Amino acid sequence: MKTWSLNFRLWHWINATIILGLLGTVFLRKTFLSWRTNSELLTQKLSEINLEVTEAQAKVLAKAIRAPMWEWHILLGYALVALLLWRSILFFTQSGKQNYQNCKAESFHKKIVKVGYIALYAILAFMAISGLVIHFYEELGLLKDTAHDIKEIHELVFNAVLIFVPLHIMGVIISENRGEKDIISDMINGGRKE
Repeated sequence: MKTWSLNFRLWHWINATIILGLLGTVFLRKTFLSWRTNSELLTQKLSEINLEVTEAQAKVLAKAIRAPMWEWHILLGYALVALLLWRSILFFTQSGKQNYQNCKAESFHKKIVKVGYIALYAILAFMAISGLVIHFYEELGLLKDTAHDIKEIHELVFNAVLIFVPLHIMGVIISENRGEKDIISDMINGGRKE
């Protein structure tokens, strides 16, 4: 029997791709496609060719430039919701259950790792739900100020995901080199039950 089912492995790699995509859109939004930076740049460059725009007009233009990229963030957010539903279903499969069985026999380190993954799933669920609430705040009858407050918390909690990704990669590399061989290849080919 395989350690990791094909279903779980597909979920893992699609989830990794979606999360990296979401992180990438946030990175672009905060750096190269920042409306603050680009509105200043637009104002400056347009004035060099004798076109004057107000600060508000430059802000509208800068946000319009990044809008297509931000649509990707929203689409990836929908994908994250679907993946979380898929993962919830996987918890009830043999491959999904095995991670959380026999916890008493596990080392302290393994227990902490398992608690960390449960915390990550909770964080991702919060991110997905709060993202949907932000996007559909009008349909939900929420005030714009309420949506803004939720967005502030959404962005704050995002930092946990930002911290988890490099920690996860480092943890896998360290474990792979300290006795837990084939972690990466097992997540690709399924591995074998001992």
